[in-house]
Amino acid sequence: MDEIKTATISKINEYKDQEVFLKGWLYNKRHSGKLLFLILRDGTGFIQCVLFKKDVEEALWEEILHLPQESAFVIKGMVREDSRAPYCGYEVGIKDVQIIHKVTEEYPLGLKEHGPEFLMDNRHLWLRTPSQHSIMRIRHEIIRAIRQFFDERDFILVDAPVLTPTACEGTTSLFEVNYFDDKAYLTQSGQLYMEAAAMALGKVYCFGPAFRAEKSKTRRHLTEFWMIEPEIAYFGLEDNMQLQEEMIVHIVQSVLKNCLNELKELNRDLSKLERITLPFPRMSYDEAVEILKKNGSEIQWGGDFGAPDETILTKDMEKPLFVHRFPVVCKAFYMKPDPDRPDVTLGVDMLAPEGYGEIIGGGQRIDDYDLLLQRLEEHKLPREPFEWYLDLRKYGSVPHGGFGLGIERCVAWICGIEHVRETIPFARTIYRLTP
Repeated sequence: MDEIKTATISKINEYKDQEVFLKGWLYNKRHSGKLLFLILRDGTGFIQCVLFKKDVEEALWEEILHLPQESAFVIKGMVREDSRAPYCGYEVGIKDVQIIHKVTEEYPLGLKEHGPEFLMDNRHLWLRTPSQHSIMRIRHEIIRAIRQFFDERDFILVDAPVLTPTACEGTTSLFEVNYFDDKAYLTQSGQLYMEAAAMALGKVYCFGPAFRAEKSKTRRHLTEFWMIEPEIAYFGLEDNMQLQEEMIVHIVQSVLKNCLNELKELNRDLSKLERITLPFPRMSYDEAVEILKKNGSEIQWGGDFGAPDETILTKDMEKPLFVHRFPVVCKAFYMKPDPDRPDVTLGVDMLAPEGYGEIIGGGQRIDDYDLLLQRLEEHKLPREPFEWYLDLRKYGSVPHGGFGLGIERCVAWICGIEHVRETIPFARTIYRLTP
C-alpha cells in the first residue's frame, strides 16, 4: 500500500497504467446495471472513475451507489488512457473506495440550470463546477504569465498601499474609510506610487486590488478588481504601446499552451485567440471619432468612449486596437500633453476585440513641475496630499510612463465569457457584498 502514489488529475498522464490514490469530491455519477461511473474532482481537474460491482463488497457498492453529490472520498485504482473518456482523456478503474464525508443535505447546486443571481448567492459552491474551475485556472495562468513577462524583462515588483490619502482618478469614485482620527480612501490605482518607485528602480510594477465607487451596472464593471500596473523611467508613448502588445501576446500564447482543456471546457473559439499576434493596429482618437460618427454614434470631440463606441471601433478587428492621443479634457490630471499638440495627451487605450472593450489604459505622465501643479489646480485637487508626488518633478524628473491592465476584463475576453463577475473568485458590485 505504501508504494502506491497519490496522483492529481492535472498530472494524471504521468501515471498511465499505474495504480494510484485519488482524493477528491463527487461531482456526478451514473450507473448501468453492475457498472458505476463516478466523476471525481480534486481541485486540479475532473476525471471519470469506473467501478464494477464485483470489485467491492455489497455494502460498499450500495453506499457508493447512493452517495450524494459533493461527498468526499478517496479511491484506489488503475489509470487508463482513453480518448473517449470525458474531461481529460483518461479514466481510472476503481479497486477500492474510502468515503471521507457523506453529504446529508440536498446540495443547493444540483446538476441543473440556475439563474445568475442564485449562482452568485452560492458563489462559494458555484466555484466547484467545471466552467468556473476552468475560468479560475485561466485567471491563474494569466497572472503567472504576466509575472513571468515582467520578471524576464528585469522589472521589480513593488507593492503599492491600499489605503491612500487622496484620489488618483476621479474624486467621485472613492471609498472613504475611517483612519484613526482622520480619513483615508481605498486605492483606485497604484500608479502614483509606481512613478516614485520607477524614479528609484527604473522598471517596476505592482499587482493588487483597486476600488472604484462609481455606480456602474455594466457587464464590465466591478467595485473591487485587480490590476497590473508597470511604470518605467525614460519611456515614451511608442515604447508603451510596444510593451503592452508584447505582454498581451505573451499572455494569450501562455494560456493557449497551458490551459487548452480549460478553453475547450468553456467552448472558446481557439482560432480567435490564435490570431493574436504582433503588431496590433493603431489609430488616433481623431480617427476613431470620425469612424464612430460615420457609424451613427453621437460622440463629440472631447468625449470619452462608451461601451457601444468601443464595440463599433473593434467590430472588424481580429486583434486588440490601440487608440492614442485622447483629448486632455477627458483624461486624468497626470497625463502628459503631446508637445506637438497640447490639446491631446500622450495617452493610449487598448480595446479588446469581440466587443470586450478597454482592457488597458496608459500613457506618459507629466514630468514638468509647473504643469503638474497647474493640472492639480484645474482639477480642484488639494495640493498637500500630492506634495510627495510633486517632489518627483523637482529631483531628477525624466520622461516616464506606464499602464494599467484590468485582470478581470482580460480574463473575460480570453475566456470568451459575458460578465466580469465570473472572472473573480468573489465579485463585489454595487449590489453585492456577499458571499
